[in-house]
Amino acid sequence: MKAIVVTDEAAGTAGMTLVERPEPPAAINDVVAQIHASGFVPTEMAWPSTWTDRLGRDRTPSIPGHELAGVVTALGYGTTGVSVGQRVLGLADWHRDGTLAEYVAIEARNLAPLPGDVDFTVGASLPISGLTAWQGLFEHGNLQAGQSVLVHGAAGAVGTMVTQLAREAGAYVIGTGRAADRQKVLDFGAQEFVDLDNDTLEDVGGVDRVFDVIGGDIQKRSASLIRAGGILVTVVGPPTARPADGLAIDFVVESDRAQLSEIVRRVRDGRLRTNIGNVATLDDAVTALNPTERLKGKSIIRVRP
Repeated sequence: MKAIVVTDEAAGTAGMTLVERPEPPAAINDVVAQIHASGFVPTEMAWPSTWTDRLGRDRTPSIPGHELAGVVTALGYGTTGVSVGQRVLGLADWHRDGTLAEYVAIEARNLAPLPGDVDFTVGASLPISGLTAWQGLFEHGNLQAGQSVLVHGAAGAVGTMVTQLAREAGAYVIGTGRAADRQKVLDFGAQEFVDLDNDTLEDVGGVDRVFDVIGGDIQKRSASLIRAGGILVTVVGPPTARPADGLAIDFVVESDRAQLSEIVRRVRDGRLRTNIGNVATLDDAVTALNPTERLKGKSIIRVRP
């Protein structure tokens, strides 16, 4: 099969190459899926799991990419919950070969059904962005109707999901970004926009929740805005700042079939819109994932036409 591999951590995405690799076998509880579309997160190149296994052993050349939409082609021994020929989407294990390939071996529990009326490109854009937003807001942030949420990176793939899910839950959303992002952030449902380059963040006043995808000084300044009992949720590692009278929680997104199915249901009925940027073929993936300018939206590699 064709696959993108990486071997040099220092080179990052620039070290990607398109090669021929053997198709993966299905281990116990595994599924082999033929990938139609794959999502990619540029920060993967900095994740230890891209380069080493759970015991810290080098696992290069490794196949990056962890989001997929495709069709089940084989089942391992004992695998239940999915069937051969079924359309699926899912989130692949961080420490195993990923989805920038024609096939992937993945645990069945990491997959959810993809209805026939949801395009594979749309499906591949949902697992990381959708689950990160869902878990950050509801599992870790315990968001309630009537609360206010400060959403950083609100024009990004995660931020647009956070904004839409928070609005649906009855929250008041303040999105941040660059000046050029203003209209996009408002179009996805934010009630206010803060230009981090030109506006004063502190002017938003107190908020109940902060969804942080930036860290650093912005995280520190945001923590100071959180009301008593509020929560700062971050996906950029252990928080360096905490609210005076609240919680700061960092988390890594986890696969969850039920949550992914809820996200797909909202896409189908129009409550959730995806934020897809560049779509490229697997043959063009190396070029597409090494852009010369800032990418907007989720990068998707369409593996099968």
